[in-house]
Amino acid sequence: MESISTVVPHELVLERTLQAPRMAIWRCWTDPALMPIWFCPKPWYVSDVKLDLRAGGASSMVMNGPNGERFPNNGVYLHVEEGKRLVFTDAFTSAWQPSGKAFMVGDIQLSDAPGGGTLYRASARHWNEEDRKSHEAMGFHEGWGKAADQLEALAKTL
Repeated sequence: MESISTVVPHELVLERTLQAPRMAIWRCWTDPALMPIWFCPKPWYVSDVKLDLRAGGASSMVMNGPNGERFPNNGVYLHVEEGKRLVFTDAFTSAWQPSGKAFMVGDIQLSDAPGGGTLYRASARHWNEEDRKSHEAMGFHEGWGKAADQLEALAKTL
């Protein structure tokens, strides 16, 4: 799979082949009704999902924990390439308003895998090493891996 660069400072990456069609994976990432099914590792889930799927469009959702925790998650899409790539950040909220504390840029890249399925590359790029380490300690690999498993399972049913 082609990515923007091979070495990006302060980046965490999850790459795998998902056994589901690329456009089904894309639909899971872009349909607000599907996000609560797969986006967070269970028992966490998202609600109140709103997606304005265009460069500069806002995205918002609330991450909900098993003990009633609620974390609003707002951001802006930087790049949208139908069926292939989504780039988003929490550095801005709607209308390019700074968020106050940028944490990361997410970059989701999809391509057809040889022999079927989808090559899936999900990366989180951080502004500094401290934030990268913090995200890794929060369970980036385990959490994003479980979410990718849930994504694959849902996409297979579409």
